[in-house]
Amino acid sequence: MSLKFGTSGLRGLVTDLLGEPSYCYALAFLRVMAERDAPRRVLIGRDLRASSPEIAGLVAAAACEAGFEPIDAGAVPTPALALEAARLGVPAVMVTGSHIPEDRNGLKFYGLKGEITKADEADILAAFEGIGEVAPSRLAPPEALTPSDARARYLWRAVEAFGTEALRGARIGIYQHSSVARDLLAEAVEALGGEALPFGRAESFIPVDTEAHRPEDLAILKDAARGGFDAILSTDGDADRPLMADERGEVIRGDVLGLIAAAHLGFDTIVTPVTSGSALEGSGLVEKVLRTRVGSPYVIAGIEEALAEGRRGVAGFEANGGFIQGTDASVDGRLVPALPTRDALLPLLCALVASRKAGLPLSELVARVGAKPAASHRLQNVPAEKSGAFLQRLAEDESFRTGFFDGLGAPGVVNRLDGVHVTLSGGETVHFRASGNAPELRCYAEAASVDKAQALVAEGLERAARAL
Repeated sequence: MSLKFGTSGLRGLVTDLLGEPSYCYALAFLRVMAERDAPRRVLIGRDLRASSPEIAGLVAAAACEAGFEPIDAGAVPTPALALEAARLGVPAVMVTGSHIPEDRNGLKFYGLKGEITKADEADILAAFEGIGEVAPSRLAPPEALTPSDARARYLWRAVEAFGTEALRGARIGIYQHSSVARDLLAEAVEALGGEALPFGRAESFIPVDTEAHRPEDLAILKDAARGGFDAILSTDGDADRPLMADERGEVIRGDVLGLIAAAHLGFDTIVTPVTSGSALEGSGLVEKVLRTRVGSPYVIAGIEEALAEGRRGVAGFEANGGFIQGTDASVDGRLVPALPTRDALLPLLCALVASRKAGLPLSELVARVGAKPAASHRLQNVPAEKSGAFLQRLAEDESFRTGFFDGLGAPGVVNRLDGVHVTLSGGETVHFRASGNAPELRCYAEAASVDKAQALVAEGLERAARAL
């Protein structure tokens, strides 16, 4: 069976999730919540994959079995579900596979303190093992569920943060594809006084990745930019990772977008994985940068560490752009409440508002950050045992490492915080790591130009494929 916990919840093939597995994992989670005296209500949300409604029904059936009232948030962004769960003080389950292909899906669990931890995963797995055979009749979802207004509250949070005139005069393209936030993005822009022009709406699920961009998505954004937009907004499937292009159709890196958002919100500390750009420390926009492993649980743990140190305003983000607001913020006297889970909407709006306040096009605002050109991509269908063996050899076998990078630069400092990060003699960096969500080997590079970074990634993945 393909099911396993990664950095964003339980993921696997739809064929392995449907029926008893989803029911039993949801039941195990809620039994753990019951042991911790959680209120007997659970919020359930989902993305727009074809399999998500059926899996959400299985979660609702499990809720009834566990003695919880299932509350239906419907098709809603993951951060909207998390925000409402925190407001109500109840657990939540999001049915989503995020950016991975439609033949896969997943369950993302939220406890009373937000995203579950690695320790929580162990408790859920233990409870799962204690569930015996399940009669087919128990898998039937309840006929009617209590509805939730999580989506409306999430939208209102953004409007309150910036005001109804913040984007007056802005012309914003919305690349809709199959994002669960495709209509909400347009509503947010128009609620802030801008003009939203949607395009690219899809009838079936498209696996848009905000880190390993599909060539067809890049082409769509470039072509759309001819429409004279100030910016183009989009997200991944469940809207916890932003995708933004400037007025030229050039994609803005997630770590750069996160830094702009953190600075606009007045934070003094950012927490980010080793895959984010090396220029963050020297940007001058924040006082402290704390590096972690890849994955929101590690970033959230880093945020908690920063708060324990007494840092005043703390935010986290990943190279894929998922923005985690660890503390409340104030923008022009308006309160922006903390949201300690990955969010796409807030950083997108922060960048738009910051651009208009500065009187600069997005491309110039981004240029001022001074980030080094970077690129990233992946090898798909690489089993964890193969990627693990490759990474171990790259890190520990000096002769293999030297030969692997022959012609690209002499390998120098090796960082193993998450995967293998190598600094080459020319100043370039190349970083390999296994995805925590899918059978993929990812590669990231920084260099003097975008073309050089892309060439390093392409060559690195080709060599890795041969080594595998």
